[in-house]
Amino acid sequence: MSDRQASQTTTSQREPGLEQRILTFKATYLIWLFLGLLEALIGLRILLKLMAANPANPFAMLVYNFSYIFVFPFMGLTVTPEASGMVLEISSFIAMLFYAVAGFAFERLVWVIFYRPRQAPVAVTQRTSSEQHI
Repeated sequence: MSDRQASQTTTSQREPGLEQRILTFKATYLIWLFLGLLEALIGLRILLKLMAANPANPFAMLVYNFSYIFVFPFMGLTVTPEASGMVLEISSFIAMLFYAVAGFAFERLVWVIFYRPRQAPVAVTQRTSSEQHI
């Protein structure tokens, strides 16, 4: 019988901070997604009010009730022009502007706190050896 020893060396590269960068990207994507949905909801509210949509309609009622939570703090801030049942809610425009600025500021804050710049990859070497008996 002869004994042979085989060894195997594998080298891979690992980038430090990659997981944290990916997490930061995902968090900022979620912030932008939530902000986009909120802006679309308030925009839909403005459109329905401008079209004088029937407030008893289930869809309009859903939009009005859900968006009311976000528009409520700005209600009564300015005059709300109305003509023939059509309403121009200027307070909703102000709410959209406020949430856009607040969302952008929050996204930048998350980015500044959690983002780590790219670093040079680190080589990781792993050696394995085994004996073979023939």
